[in-house]
Amino acid sequence: MKETPLSNCERRFLLRAIEERKRLDGRQTYDYRSIKISFGTDYGCCIVELGKTRVLGQVSCELVSPKLNRATEGILFFNLELSQMAAPAFEPGRQSDLLVKLNRLLERCLRNSKCIDTESLCVVAGEKVWQIRVDLHLLNHDGNIIDAASIAAIVALCHFRRPDVSVQGDEVTLYTPEERDPVPLSIHHMPICVSFAFFQQGTFLLVDPSEREERVMDGLLVIAVNKHREICTIQSSGGIMLLNEQVLRCSKIAGVKVAEITELIQKALENDQKVRKEGGKFGFAESIAKQRITAFKMEEAPVDTSDVEEKAEEILAEAEPPPDIVSKPVLWTPGTAQIGEGVENSWGDLEDSEKEDEDEGGDDEAIIFKGVRMDVGVEVSNTGSQEAPIVLSDSEEEETIILEPDKNPKKIRTQTISAKQETAPSKTATKKRKKKRTAN
Repeated sequence: MKETPLSNCERRFLLRAIEERKRLDGRQTYDYRSIKISFGTDYGCCIVELGKTRVLGQVSCELVSPKLNRATEGILFFNLELSQMAAPAFEPGRQSDLLVKLNRLLERCLRNSKCIDTESLCVVAGEKVWQIRVDLHLLNHDGNIIDAASIAAIVALCHFRRPDVSVQGDEVTLYTPEERDPVPLSIHHMPICVSFAFFQQGTFLLVDPSEREERVMDGLLVIAVNKHREICTIQSSGGIMLLNEQVLRCSKIAGVKVAEITELIQKALENDQKVRKEGGKFGFAESIAKQRITAFKMEEAPVDTSDVEEKAEEILAEAEPPPDIVSKPVLWTPGTAQIGEGVENSWGDLEDSEKEDEDEGGDDEAIIFKGVRMDVGVEVSNTGSQEAPIVLSDSEEEETIILEPDKNPKKIRTQTISAKQETAPSKTATKKRKKKRTAN
């Protein structure tokens, strides 16, 4: 992943602001950015916004054969994708080190913590189990991807409903949502990751770092905790040395933040379930604010039309009366006209450049026509003299005329044809005289 490097001025400015306990977006040291959760029309689809960082979560299920060593447990699969739509620094078609690290951290946070009852996903032991796949797509990158991805994954899993299944002997019947209500997943707890950024070898600490703060940080500590303050996983990167007191303080801060986020998730799930039961409108389109351009919705404003006639009469009374004189159209050239006073219409007039071209073209035509007539005159005079020998040639060099793009080819052709017609009798007369001489 190739990132645009920060300049030295930006780096010094960010570090100086952190030393003074200030952040670019106005937050305090331990403040989280605003979190917004919106659900799609289908179960298991959600978008989580952590500030400007946006992650789309989608859960799907499929009946597959279980693993050999775990014949009575379902399968959980997590996949996070970083596309160039989120940030131009992400390279398509290859897995970067950041992507591998985030996927492993998500698996440890959600799968290894046993937050989902995988045994409830078994349909027939050793033959059929449910495979739950969680796909996460990063829509916009503004820092702290792991926190937004963990929230989107757990929210999508809580919102998902799998089809109901019945087993009779060896037959497995899968019911559609119209036949039977889908079944939610069995979730024991909701682990959520909280990130801590350290600066100047652990001297300064920030919660929920932004994209620019991540570029100048020295190390990162990620702690996954549930609302019961049970640590599910912990990971430190950056190669900095942390004291026990710093890790304990971060774990306490993470417990408080996770409790607030869990309460927000539960409220969002309850509101969505309530809207679906009441038959109201739900989905991503309904979650967009109406003031935005992309909403295509505006509140209707009442218009008072009681005194429209009175206002119209007042406007007409105050306005100046129209002039009685009606201007007549002025015809400058055929096909154009002008009404009233204004600039003269020059559509019918030729431009100076066109006039010059026409004049030049007329002179050239006159010269060519004159040359043709002169050639004809010479030939006629030669035929008139009986004593001078007459030489006939089959070549058409004397009658060749060079056509230029500014000339009218029709006029030239008529002139050349007339010239040939004039020379035709002279040629026949000379042939007769030659025959007489040979006879004599």
